[in-house]
Amino acid sequence: MIQITQVIKEQLFNFNLIFRLAFYEVKGQYLMHYLGVFWQFLNPLVQIFVYWFIFGMGIRGGHPVNGIPYFVWLISGLIPWFFINPSITQGSNSVYSKLNLVSKMKFPVSILPSVTIIGNSFQFLVMLLLLIIIVLLNGIHPNIFFIQLVYYMFCLYVFLFSFTLFFSTFSTIVRDFQALLQTTMKMLFFMTPIVWSTDKLPGIYQNLLMLNPIYYLVDGFRKSLLFNTWFYEDWAYTLYFWALTLVILFIGAALHLKFRKNFFDYL
Repeated sequence: MIQITQVIKEQLFNFNLIFRLAFYEVKGQYLMHYLGVFWQFLNPLVQIFVYWFIFGMGIRGGHPVNGIPYFVWLISGLIPWFFINPSITQGSNSVYSKLNLVSKMKFPVSILPSVTIIGNSFQFLVMLLLLIIIVLLNGIHPNIFFIQLVYYMFCLYVFLFSFTLFFSTFSTIVRDFQALLQTTMKMLFFMTPIVWSTDKLPGIYQNLLMLNPIYYLVDGFRKSLLFNTWFYEDWAYTLYFWALTLVILFIGAALHLKFRKNFFDYL
């Protein structure tokens, strides 16, 4: 617990610094592009159209999922994924890629994954607002279950911080891990699932897929916006998600504090 407390304190004490660095990182990323930060939204919009056309119109023939239009069901899973995927892949490389910049100054290295997460949050929050508007336009009226989005947003940020803190430390020590992680994330996209429904799978295969914590998050957004289901109705799965996330947070914090004095030796 001491390690977790120390790492969390570093995030809180450097809260303003995290946001400033995230803002400048996003601004600098698109500085030489004519469309600027608009590319943050153009790329996911194109992907949404492609997935909808292939899986929704091509494979499903336009049929809904449990009474929900496929397009609405699709984007309710894709938009969280568009935040999760880059946050994990970029966050896992955040420490190694910035070591040269912070090697000669007193800098709280543990905030680098948080900078990546906050930087990606700008796009995510706009896309989430767009998702809610599309849900409302499709005749799904606001209800008390929408409040549950606050809980799943909290789950999402704790999950991302826990895993990126662990991955950023491990990938700095073992560089092959970064390539393995990128491959794994591509596999998880189709195993979560996001573009297809598990309704017709036998129960044992559904349970195996649910071992992936991203499944809990994507399914949570759909439960809140589309299916009017409380998170505590499946208390065992909720307990599994939090147990896994907190264990990873503990391991990640312990590894980070143990090895960060030697990070520069791995350059």
